Amino acid sequence: MSSHHPVAGRTVLITGAAGGIGTATARALYARGARVVLTDRTRDDVAPLAAELGSRALAVAADVTDHDSVRAAVDAAVAEFGSLDVVFANAGIAGRPGTVAAGDPDEFERVVDVDLLGVWRTVRAALPHVIAARGYVLCCASIYGFVNGVVNTPYAMSKAGVEQLGRALRVELAIHGASAGVLAPGWIRTPIADVAFGGDPVVSALRRRAYPGPLGNAISPDRVATAAVRGIERRAARIVVPRRWAPVSALRGLVNPVLDGWLERDATIQRAIRQLDEPRRP
Repeated sequence: MSSHHPVAGRTVLITGAAGGIGTATARALYARGARVVLTDRTRDDVAPLAAELGSRALAVAADVTDHDSVRAAVDAAVAEFGSLDVVFANAGIAGRPGTVAAGDPDEFERVVDVDLLGVWRTVRAALPHVIAARGYVLCCASIYGFVNGVVNTPYAMSKAGVEQLGRALRVELAIHGASAGVLAPGWIRTPIADVAFGGDPVVSALRRRAYPGPLGNAISPDRVATAAVRGIERRAARIVVPRRWAPVSALRGLVNPVLDGWLERDATIQRAIRQLDEPRRP
């Protein structure tokens, strides 16, 4: 395969396109000439964005917790545009921060169902068409795929699983001339992150302590979208944004044991964890 695959004239399906990274990436792809299939839980969630973008945008409902719903969205994309070249499995949610012991089991499983199995359902439905097009799959993981998931365990374990899915897919798809990659954003200015930026004083204090300096700063969805589109066109194996997180990812085998030990011993962090644990324990 060549090292550059322009998105102009290609069809890209995006889950979770109603806001945040999904919306920003849809706009960036459309601006570069792509046909975009915008999906979220209901068509009404993405219809305004499709109308804003124009004739190369299609709004479709897709509930990533339901195989049939995702397959129907893929079928609609192919029926409308004739092919499906790229899928961006982006849909995700985050539960209320808390410990494993004190958390709601139903909420825990819901997060894993959307953030991990939802990515798998999306990929599985799209793969025959992506393979036929010798295209590309982009799985949205997170820095939480390689840092400690304290008080955010279902989200973090889902994102770690998504990273493994993307890595395996890349190797498996090579025999078909297709490819896959993993997007790992840091803190993003979206509603999911609001709880750590003033929405909950305990969680916000924990974020500042555990992620000091630039590591704790949030960036815009547009910045993630720019990196995602560049990665799609390069068929990148991994896209870490902002780049200040790249050394942490690359050196995780050395860094993580040290950071895990510090999190375990730091009195300020342990105090915050206790505050999130005790009032919510069943």
